[in-house]
This record gives sequence, structure tokens and C-alpha cells, in this order.
Amino acid sequence: MLVEKSNIIPINIEKEMKKSYIDYSMSVIVGRALPDVRDGLKPVHRRILYSMIELGLTPDKPHRKSARIVGDVLGKYHPHGDTAVYDAMVRLAQDFSMRYLLVDGHGNFGSVDGDGAAAMRYTEARLSKIALEMIRDINKETVDYRPNFDESLKEPSVMPSKFPNLLVNGSSGIAVGMATNIPPHNLGEVIDGVVTLIDNSEAEVEDIMEHIKGPDFPTGATIMGTEGIKEAYTTGRGRVKVRAKASIEEFNKGRQQIIVTEIPYQVNKARLIEKIAELVRDKKIEGISDLRDESDRNGMRIVIELKRDANANVVLNKLYKHTQLEDTFGIIMLAIVDGEPKVLNLKEVLTHYLNHQKDIIVRRTKFDLNKAEDRAHILEGLKIAIDNLDEVIKIIRGSENTQIAKNGLMERFALSEKQAQAILDMRLQKLTGLEIEKVEEEYEELLKLINHYKEILANERLVLNIIKDELIEIKEKYADKRRTEITRAIGEINIEDMIDEEDVVITLTHFGYIKRLPADTYKSQKRGGKGVAGLTTREEDFVENLIISSSHDYLLFFTNFGRVYKLNVYEVPEARRQAKGTAIVNLIPLSPDEKIAATIPVGREWDSKYLVLATKNGIIKKTQLSQFENTRKSGLIAISIREDDELIKVKLTDEGQDVILVTSKGMSIRFKESDVRDMGRSAMGVKGINLSSKDHVVSMEIAEEQMDLLVVSEKGFGKRTDLSEYRLQSRGGKGIKTYNVTNKTGSLVGAKIVANDDEVLLINNDGTVIRLNVNNISKLGRNTRGVTLMKTEEDQSIVTIAVMPGHEEEEEEE
Repeated sequence: MLVEKSNIIPINIEKEMKKSYIDYSMSVIVGRALPDVRDGLKPVHRRILYSMIELGLTPDKPHRKSARIVGDVLGKYHPHGDTAVYDAMVRLAQDFSMRYLLVDGHGNFGSVDGDGAAAMRYTEARLSKIALEMIRDINKETVDYRPNFDESLKEPSVMPSKFPNLLVNGSSGIAVGMATNIPPHNLGEVIDGVVTLIDNSEAEVEDIMEHIKGPDFPTGATIMGTEGIKEAYTTGRGRVKVRAKASIEEFNKGRQQIIVTEIPYQVNKARLIEKIAELVRDKKIEGISDLRDESDRNGMRIVIELKRDANANVVLNKLYKHTQLEDTFGIIMLAIVDGEPKVLNLKEVLTHYLNHQKDIIVRRTKFDLNKAEDRAHILEGLKIAIDNLDEVIKIIRGSENTQIAKNGLMERFALSEKQAQAILDMRLQKLTGLEIEKVEEEYEELLKLINHYKEILANERLVLNIIKDELIEIKEKYADKRRTEITRAIGEINIEDMIDEEDVVITLTHFGYIKRLPADTYKSQKRGGKGVAGLTTREEDFVENLIISSSHDYLLFFTNFGRVYKLNVYEVPEARRQAKGTAIVNLIPLSPDEKIAATIPVGREWDSKYLVLATKNGIIKKTQLSQFENTRKSGLIAISIREDDELIKVKLTDEGQDVILVTSKGMSIRFKESDVRDMGRSAMGVKGINLSSKDHVVSMEIAEEQMDLLVVSEKGFGKRTDLSEYRLQSRGGKGIKTYNVTNKTGSLVGAKIVANDDEVLLINNDGTVIRLNVNNISKLGRNTRGVTLMKTEEDQSIVTIAVMPGHEEEEEEE
């Protein structure tokens, strides 16, 4: 039969091959080989988990035959070979492949020796407990569904994934023209990394790496060096050297043996032992007398016995060089983002995951809101029926059929069809007094829930807090200790090791200039008690903070915006005595109008102390110092602050000390530090003092024995008062008077705890500085205005006071 010419379409075979191959490539890339950045799953893994949930194979149910599960996946969602599906499911159940198992396998699921799993008709499986977190809330319209291969069913396009599975369990796959190889990580570390990003959206990769140290392989072993990790986390590609964990032991009259207890990830143990045997047989490695595998259910143990004259370290280094006892893991962080394959750095992976979680929480909240509103709508109808019970019964009894009764109710009481139907469906038992009360209670609870859901949808910060709380809950439930140790590679330099540890002096001036001086230089300049005069170059500037510390210690900088920045002491540029130093804005990224409110030096110990923070509006907060250990130069939130408030002071405290707050209107309050409960780093705090109208806190001090409280007003008046005059009160009260504020004195500008031999610096708004000895300032009662400390003209006022401890002359005498 002849074919008409009109049915023949001429095509260019080169173009057709290109088009077809690209279509095939994209199908493999998106539909088979690469994981989605949001849930870290390839389509086959997602389909396995979804089928198991549909079959009800939760951790509290019995295991089911693997063949049944594979058949379900094949028949409903994944029209490929049964071996491919079974192999994918087997990997999800292997504790040497997955860091956190998603499938709980029963039977032979293979071994680290490379043994394959038993046939699917012999093995059984069900979901693991942590797998339920992958699919939590999937029935609340949190994810989109798409048709399956024959459009007879629908399957989820992504899982809700309540933890960052892409990093936690990693992924590997070869697509067309590209491959992915993402190592597994520690769940606790990854969650801490996400929380860091929630608290500070501007956090960089190095900030996140404070928490996510590196890959954490299920087989343990040791990562040699951090350069490859940094490169992978920064660029998305890197190479990590992984070395087996081995120890040298003595046995049998001084002979030595090498015991290997952990091997690199994805290394076949049986093949590794064969390779060692080959090298011994071919005499490429000498000194080994016996080799055996003593691994059992308690763990791995490869024993390499050495000859009497062999050097164990030499043999071990040769094994590292010639076998997979040392292996390289090539990291390629490639994943599907919005339908396209992309190489991502660490921050990008976590940002995409966080955006996915925001979407999940918003969709879940909308679902819950709609459900609550629907139920409230029904209850409103039931309340109307209960309030008009006799008339409702009359309408229903007088109706010929249900439809007429429904229409009658709708017309009489302006009800919706759903409300009218609910009234008709209501049982007589609902009319008892107790049941009517329950309707009222349920309705009130629903109204509260509805308001709560609406608040969440209107406030992204509430959404982020929910994500944070849920992640922390998962961390507490499933996180475990890191298995893979990370050590420095041979020849890798740690900057801190190159810095000599010595005592140094850090000075920070009023105008924000900072410098570092060796402590002996500082002491030599202090002869004669000239103090800070020799440390500044601008007449109007002066040293506000003088800190003696070690070059290996840290400095925490707290700003008026409630943020905290951290620097190594050795990162502060060293300068000559006469130099003014470096502007602090060149070392930490301060915003416009952001100023340093406090500088806290911290040594190696972060656990034992607390930081107390106070704001202008009288809020006070106590947080463990250890919560600030992972602060980076890019900064973190130290305290959540309202728009009209600012951080004014931070103090390092030990338990049992007293806190004093002083306000501009001359009020003060002294209370125990223990009255303030320990709070998280980003918490807002509690009320420290109850302020009157137009009053604000000007200072927070820690009370010390045998010391006085010095207060200074804006018109230059001041005095010091014995601390014994300030009785202990409860936190949050109005306090007691510490100064008699008048029009002549002006409001208080500051307060300091001082000793007799201290010196005080006062600076006015013209930049004029006066330096006074504390013992020359009158000691007066609380309710007085004090004496003139610095004369001010009509348009002048004191803006700052600073205290210089008077210990220099003592050092001279020593």
C-alpha cells in the first residue's frame, strides 16, 4: 500500500537526536537520579515512603513482606524494574549506608562486606520512627500532589520533611552529564545550623560551620583536615580525605598488631582485606605476619599482626597509602531546585530547606484555620438551635420531609445549609445541660485557635519560631553523638598556633577606635599613674574600655541594636602606644547608628558564667555565656528588642550577685541576679524596673562590697552614695530614689560603681573631657542632688561618664 506524501514529515536526524537526548536527559535528571533540595529524596525513595504510609507500615505495626511493598510501589507509582525499587529500599534500611535509617528492615539487608540483601520474598520492612518526621502533616494539604504514570492516582511531589534530610542522610547519583555526591551529616549539628540561619538570616557559611563541623559518616572513621570541607561548603564542590580508625596494640611477648575498628564510608570491608592480602603476597607491604577479620555483632575489628622486627607506624602508613584504609570522598552538592539541577553551597541548601518549611507551616496553618472556622460555623448554628429549641422542634415536626425542614430552618434563622444540616443531624443527647455547656466551651476554644492561626499567618517571625521549636524537638528526640572525628591534616596550619600566647591590653575609645598593645608596654607607660592620657591622640577622645586579656582569648561586642559580634583578641590590630588604633567598624559590620554598648572579654571557659543584659526601657535578661560561644564576626541576635528600645549595658556575672538599675529620673532598684531566670539567646527578657512616664534606664551595674554608687546629671552635678543605702527589692518594682532630680541638675546621664582610688572621666556634648579623682567627689545620701563636678553652659550637657580603675600606681609601688 502506497503512503501519501502528505503523511511524511521530513526531519533532520541531528536535530531530532539532540532534542530526544535532551528530553531523555532531563527525565533522568529530574525524575530518577537527583534528589530534591527540599526533602533530600529521589522520586523512587519518595514513592517507597509514600507507599509504606498508605499500607500503614508505621513503627507501631508489624513488619510486612518487602515483595508486597515493592509490588505496591511498582503498580501504583514507579513503572521501572522491581530490582531498582528493592535496591533503593534496601539502602534506606542499611545502617552502614544511612546515617539515620528511614526503613526498619527485618532480615538480611546486606553487609559492609558487600553481601547483597536476601531476595525480597524473604525480607520484611516497615517505616522507622524518624521516617514519620519526613511525612508528618502530609494529610494537611502541606504539599502538592501530581498524577502518577497512568493518571489513575496522585502522588506527592515532595515530602514535608521536618528535618533537613538532604544533608542528614546525604545522597549520591549519576544522571546524564552530571552527578551528585552529598555526604551524610549529624542531625543535631545540621539542626543547629538551620537554627542559626533562623536567628540570623545574614549568617554566612563560616557562621553555619561553627555548628556543622563536617560530614558525619555512619561508618565513623576520621576526616583528615578541614580545607576540603570548607571548599565544599563554600563552593558546593570539594574533596575530603577519610582515614580508617586504627590503633597499635602489643601482644605475645612484645609483638605488635594493628586493630582497625572503623573504615571509610562506602568502602567494602571484604575487598579491603583482600587488597591488603594481595599487597602482602606481592611483597609491596612487608612486616605483616597474619591478617584476619574478627568483626561480630558488637562492631568491626580487623586484626593485622606484625612480625617481631616490623615498625607498626611504618606499616600503617603504607596501608593508608596503598589501600582504602584512607580514601577520598568527592563532595558534589548537586540537587534539584525548582525543577532544575544546581550546585549549592551550605547556606543555599539550608536556605532552600528553610523556605520549604515556611511553605509547609503556612499551608498547614491555613488547613487548620479552615477546619477550625468550618467547625466554629457549625457550632454557631448549634448555639442558635439550642437558644431557640422549641421553635426548632416545631419547624422540624411541622415539615413533611428533611429538605423542607432544612429550608425552614435556613429561612427562619438565616442559617447556611451546613448549619441547618448539622441541626437536623443533632442527637437528642446533645440537648442535656452538660452537652450544651460543652458546645459553648468548644466554641470559645475554637475562637482562640482561630485567632492564633491568623496571628501565625500574619507574622513570619511566628512561622520561623514554630519551625525552630519543631526542629529542636526533633533534635532532642533523635540526635546522637558525632561518629566521624575531624582532625587536622599533616601540614595544615591553624592560625591560632602561629600566634604567641601573651598578655595584651585592648583599648576601645569613646569614638570607637580599638587597638592591641603588649601588656608590658602598657605597664611601662603607667609609671607615675598617668593612665590613659598617653593612650589617645585626640584631645576630645578617651579610652572607655581597657581590657587586660590573653592573645588567645575572645572579645564579645554588644551593640545598642541588641546584636553581638565576636573577635579573636589577636585579630585586633596591634598599634604603637601613640597611635589612635583602628575604627571598630573596620573589624565588625556595624550598621549606621549602631554603637558598641558593651565589650566582654572571654577566656577558654564558656560554661560557668552568665551575661546580664539591660535595655533603656527597663527590660533585663540573663543568658548563659556558653550560648554566645558560636557567635561569629558577622554577628547574632543577643536580645530581641522592640523598636523604641535599645541595649545599654551587658555585665558578666557569677551567681549570687546583686544588680542595680538607675533611671534618668533619679530612681534605682537593687535586686538579686537570681531573680532573673535563665533565658535563650534571642529571648526578649523580663521587666527589671517599672518605669514612670518619660523615664528610661541610664545604667546597670553589679553591686560590689565596699564600693559606692556614683551618679552624674546632665548639668554636671553628681555624688556618690554608699551601696548599703540601697536595700534589696523584688525585680520589676518602681525602686527607690537615688538622686533628687531638679531643673537645675537635669536628668541623670549615667551611674557607675566606683572605689576611692578610681578616676572618673566626664565628657560633654561639645567634646570637652574632664578627669576627676573619685575620692574628691562628695559622699552623700540617696535623696540629694550632689555637688558640681563639671561646669556647663546653658546649651551644654554631660553625655557620657567613664571610670578608670585606679590600680596603676599600685603596680608602680610593687
